[in-house]
Amino acid sequence: MRIEEFDYDLPEGLIAQHPVYPRDHARLMVLNRESKTISHMKFFQIEQFFKKGDVLVLNNTKVIKARIKGVNKDTFGKREVFLLKQVGEYEWKALTSPNRRVHVGDEIVVSEKDGITVKILEKGEYGENKVKFMSKSGLSMRSILEKIGNIPLPPYIKGKITADDEYQTIFASNEGAVASPTAGLHFTKPLLKRLENKGVKIAYITLHVGLGTFKPVKEEIIERHKMHEEEFVIDEKTAKIVNEARKNGGRIFACGTTVVRTLETAATFNGILKPMRGKTRLFIKPGYPFKIVDAIITNFHFPRTTLLMLVSAFAGKEFVLKAYDIAVKEHYRFYSFGDAMLII
Repeated sequence: MRIEEFDYDLPEGLIAQHPVYPRDHARLMVLNRESKTISHMKFFQIEQFFKKGDVLVLNNTKVIKARIKGVNKDTFGKREVFLLKQVGEYEWKALTSPNRRVHVGDEIVVSEKDGITVKILEKGEYGENKVKFMSKSGLSMRSILEKIGNIPLPPYIKGKITADDEYQTIFASNEGAVASPTAGLHFTKPLLKRLENKGVKIAYITLHVGLGTFKPVKEEIIERHKMHEEEFVIDEKTAKIVNEARKNGGRIFACGTTVVRTLETAATFNGILKPMRGKTRLFIKPGYPFKIVDAIITNFHFPRTTLLMLVSAFAGKEFVLKAYDIAVKEHYRFYSFGDAMLII
């Protein structure tokens, strides 16, 4: 398939700059795959689509303060370090910008007051470099990030958030992501409680959102695109909840594309979910045979992305693009802080 098949026009004014409050009052577009119908409601009304015995799977990853600003120790040129993955006590894989002006051995001063610097140890492909944090006072890595790190908002969000937790889900607990699993931002504690009271099981996986989710597709033929690795964990409790529900006729609602990819990576061909700690490079595109997921809760995604391809694989490309066209005409809010879609 060609990349232009997953394109659509989006007015810039529809890109949400702030979340809706309460979070579950965002709009919800519901796509019914069987009847090919589309309906419009509020997110808190999503509970009517669940029944006793269903499972809602959420990603409990937590966004770290991955964006760090500083200056070159020698030239005083401005630099930015974007953390991707911790590989040692003080060592990380990171993007550094402007990358062409960053060299092995450079030191970036990120806090003169606290004596915190970042040294470039290695330069890697795709701009992923190895860096090491150093501090004169011997601060822990967690303390360093608390002092000098910033929550890494997507570049299309121009304003500032008023609190770091605006870009975290209410169930975020396992630190390691560089972006929020944004479909989960719509859930509130009262909504989750109502679902539990209805007999819906809530289960959690962890996938630390990284470059794999957002890496642009540069190939004209999408089958040639290669995903970055992202680490995930499915514990025995979640696997048991999912497998028992499927055995008893319950449906599996995956909240977000990260949950979909995690569940499908760890599923056997006959639909059994295995507890697993591993890495996924699964690229779900039209033609993919889903093994576990029965319904998807998601946001509205960028054109020409693997995220749009994933939902197209689940609901059909023509149906999804029709829904996006309607969303634009109905002035839905798009992307991270935008409205939601339920595909059943």
